Amino acid sequence: MSDRDLPFPASVLEPLDARLADLVALYEDLHRHPEMAFQETRTAGEVARRLTAYGYDVTTGIGVTGVTGVLRNGPGPVVLLRADMDALPVTENSGVPYASTVPGRMHACGHDVHVTCLLGAADLLAAGRDRWSGTLVVLFQPAEEAGSGARAMLDDGLYSKQLVPVPDVVLAQHVAPFGAGLIAYCPGACMAAADTLEITFHGTGGHGSRPETTVDPILMAAAFVQRVQSVVSREIAAKEQAVVTVGSFHAGDTANVIPDRAVVRLSVRSFDQNVRTAVLAAIDRIARAEATASDAPREPETKLLDSFPVTVNDTTVLAEVNEGFTQLFGEQRVFAYEPATGSEDAGLLATAAEAPLYYWWLGGWDPDEFRTALAAGRLAQDIPSNHSPQFVPVARPTLTMGVQALTAAALTRLAGA
Repeated sequence: MSDRDLPFPASVLEPLDARLADLVALYEDLHRHPEMAFQETRTAGEVARRLTAYGYDVTTGIGVTGVTGVLRNGPGPVVLLRADMDALPVTENSGVPYASTVPGRMHACGHDVHVTCLLGAADLLAAGRDRWSGTLVVLFQPAEEAGSGARAMLDDGLYSKQLVPVPDVVLAQHVAPFGAGLIAYCPGACMAAADTLEITFHGTGGHGSRPETTVDPILMAAAFVQRVQSVVSREIAAKEQAVVTVGSFHAGDTANVIPDRAVVRLSVRSFDQNVRTAVLAAIDRIARAEATASDAPREPETKLLDSFPVTVNDTTVLAEVNEGFTQLFGEQRVFAYEPATGSEDAGLLATAAEAPLYYWWLGGWDPDEFRTALAAGRLAQDIPSNHSPQFVPVARPTLTMGVQALTAAALTRLAGA
């Protein structure tokens, strides 16, 4: 396809085939060596090494382990491309030859794909700088899974100390469990706000043989876990969206001792601030009510562990970038999708800059397996989701399309395209 056929210089993409084997090796290496939030030192080191070789002005250690590369290339807009780097506390069970070598740690959300694709795009855009004008910022963020990486980089002076130029647009992608070779998008609110809560229920401990002398916090917390599931089904209108999930319950150490506390952790997802406020208030009310019903010696304590805002796509930028995607990949490979109840902190990088955001989903699963599961109506059963111990995107064509998408998106916004 020639440059005249697209709204950006397609010739910038031509070196990708020659670079693909190196990118596949990088992806497999990152997958073997996952690193948790704010511990991404090995990954950050490789990112910095490559960006320096490509000719970027590199800054490391932003927000502990964040890395940025800046390529100033004449007059024009400032475009920021973002990837997250952290892994999850998941024990891999994929069977791939490049499985995680770190016990209890895995790139189960595809951040190894994100890093690889952004490095590939950074390489192509640097090599093809004679065909565009402006400033390119590539940002490799720590601790997305913890919900605090983007905020940490901002608090460390990302914009305020001019570690990078303030962007005119922020672009990012996330690999997802649908067929590789596809791109999905959602105008407006595309990912949910998320709040992670820790609630500590206080009781009075004692011997397991004499429960009448205790106030049992396990029973108290268990009643709360059941009752809190009624919030969405009975207090939120059917036309609204919310999710309440209890993902952690810790209490006691042995069978014959009733402990004096139980700790529950919840994840709350919402798209509307009024819904969010109502759900959080209901959770607090139910926790206090169960404590009162159990005659607890003190009220439960609630801590907000982390919080993500709603991710909102700018419809104008989405339409302009999607025009390039459609012409590059074909209309049948770019499709609209419903908002996801997963959450992201990439939007903070845009709102802090008062810049528009476009965040899309990149297919990462084997296309034939995906089509078979779709035809059988077994997507949920046969295609592992993000955060699953079996979630390992295929290298090809995921990496090819991911690099092309980031590169094309940047070029549609840079001058001289």
